[in-house]
Amino acid sequence: MAKNRLASRLGFLLLSAGCAIGLGNVWKFPWMVGQGGGAAFVLVYLVFLIILGLPVMTCEFAIGRAAQKSPVKMYQQLEKPGQKWHIHGYISMAANYALMAFYVVVAGWVLKYFVDFLSNNGAAQAGVDNAAVGEAFGATISNNTSMILYALIIVVVGVAVCAFDVSKVLEKTVKWMMLGLFVLMFVLAIHGIRLDLSSKDAGAGLLFYLKPDFSKINISVVYGAMKQAFFTLSLGIGAMAIFGSYIGKDHSLMGESARVIGLDTLAAFMAGLIIFPACFAFGVTPDAGPSLIFVTLPQVFNSMALGRLWGTLFFLFFTFAALSTVFAVFENCIAMSMDAFGWGRRKSCGINLAFLFAISLPVVFGFTDWAAFQPLGEGTGVMDLLDFFVSTLALPIGSLIYVVYCTRKSGWGWDNFTAEANAGKGMKVKQWMFFYMKWILPVIIAVVLILGLLEIFGVIKA
Repeated sequence: MAKNRLASRLGFLLLSAGCAIGLGNVWKFPWMVGQGGGAAFVLVYLVFLIILGLPVMTCEFAIGRAAQKSPVKMYQQLEKPGQKWHIHGYISMAANYALMAFYVVVAGWVLKYFVDFLSNNGAAQAGVDNAAVGEAFGATISNNTSMILYALIIVVVGVAVCAFDVSKVLEKTVKWMMLGLFVLMFVLAIHGIRLDLSSKDAGAGLLFYLKPDFSKINISVVYGAMKQAFFTLSLGIGAMAIFGSYIGKDHSLMGESARVIGLDTLAAFMAGLIIFPACFAFGVTPDAGPSLIFVTLPQVFNSMALGRLWGTLFFLFFTFAALSTVFAVFENCIAMSMDAFGWGRRKSCGINLAFLFAISLPVVFGFTDWAAFQPLGEGTGVMDLLDFFVSTLALPIGSLIYVVYCTRKSGWGWDNFTAEANAGKGMKVKQWMFFYMKWILPVIIAVVLILGLLEIFGVIKA
């Protein structure tokens, strides 16, 4: 498969960052910060990005670059005869498809809100009443025809961009999209900060977001930060390994991982600068949870001068963020299909277009015709089931497998891992990290997995 090569190191960094930057940064990170008490959550989250995200991403990049295969075949290239590590490759394939099944639907919501604010419809006309804006969101997700159409648009655009050699279309598209993304974020963040500083409680939003209140740190905040570190970086399912297989050995992989995480963190941080100052400036509480983006923020935009313009720009930026992940994970799905079934790129794209669209339909119907199906308890649906498989199971289990595989003699082994990860110039994996990565890091990942299962089954509330 992967005779594909990225044309530049910048393309690799932006594609990898684009995979990480998406709903996790703009949707999930802000509402988790809001519910986690603000800056205290941010501080704990940054710690886990370093002690969890950085080593796991380095492992994933290293396996991908050494194997020069997609995740579905990379273990076969590296494992010893008779070993079964390659089973994880097929689990990764399933997890990528499960992720995209609900991701394209939510990306469709985002695109729909951009169109609504651009054309002054839907939530843009709902005014500032919370119930009215909530009803506008309810009307959005309960309209099967509209949601199917928007999901189809996302899938068609995503597959079309991936249909060509990665260096010709995908890499160039993501470069320009990421440039536009960060420009929009900067403009919106400056606007949000100005609103906050000029409000009656000048700077309240910035203080909430940037000044830690350590009394807010509890087990719920710590667990939420650990889980978010996995979700935002898409670790453990091979989403990063594919780009590792597309690059050369000019630069060491821990340094590249740090740069990707830095770009991802910058995007999440700026999303907070956009959202929290605006919320506090208009007296809207930031702890609305998952509805923060689709219910609370439209209220804010509908309250401010030129709100329709700022709402349009925000959902344009959000659309860019969602599409950057769609492009990256679609490339993973297409590459894995090519490796697994021996298809050419065009055939893989055609089959994946139909399949990715088909598996998004149960998620759409999960809010309407199939609403009675509540697999994880009252109020849950198809999306929750898929999210459970990806976020609670596949991400931490996959990350644990990567770490064990890279540090144990029964796997790839520490020497092979460090030789690959340290090839090229840049930040190196140090020998003193061996003890941490072999013994401590797996325990931390296992804790994330166990807490997630306890949360799902109602033993704890996180």
